Amino acid sequence: MEFIAILLIAAAVFGVCYLVDKAFTKAFRSKAQHRSGKAVRAPKRYGIFGVLLSVVGILAICVGITDGWVLLGGGIIVLLMGAGLIVYYLSFGVFYNDDSILYARLGKKDVTYEYREILGQKLYLVQGGSIVVELHMADGSAVSLQSTMDGVYPFLDAAFAGWCRQTGRDPEDCDFHDPSQSLWFPTVEET
Repeated sequence: MEFIAILLIAAAVFGVCYLVDKAFTKAFRSKAQHRSGKAVRAPKRYGIFGVLLSVVGILAICVGITDGWVLLGGGIIVLLMGAGLIVYYLSFGVFYNDDSILYARLGKKDVTYEYREILGQKLYLVQGGSIVVELHMADGSAVSLQSTMDGVYPFLDAAFAGWCRQTGRDPEDCDFHDPSQSLWFPTVEET
């Protein structure tokens, strides 16, 4: 009987998360870049682990209310970690269409860039083999993308095509362009 109750609670949590995601999308994702359906997002495992941690945290809190403060405190911590992963997964994204990029981050205002505003890129190798591509923009900011993110390579290909189109360059004349080496834009020198 307890197993069925746990399954029902898990199903309810997943259902609520699905509804929150749909409502979040309708309320906050109304720009042209959002509607294009093209995006770079944090890996889905962030959202999945967030939901799983939230469920485990809720279960630990429920058990901890009657069985002890250790489970209650641990459940609160695990629930907060799960909620943090869910919020990060839902709030970070690079949305794009043929003309521009919309960079959305947690706690910061969304910024729209045209492809011609890309000045160049820097590459960083992260321990474990992941690559970080940092696009430097004309306003002095940078858009950082990890190779482990969902949709990063189609975005970089589209960004390069849009950059060439908006700056009047012929892709054949861009000798720096080598996607097999994670090079889409000119390298930005250290300052």
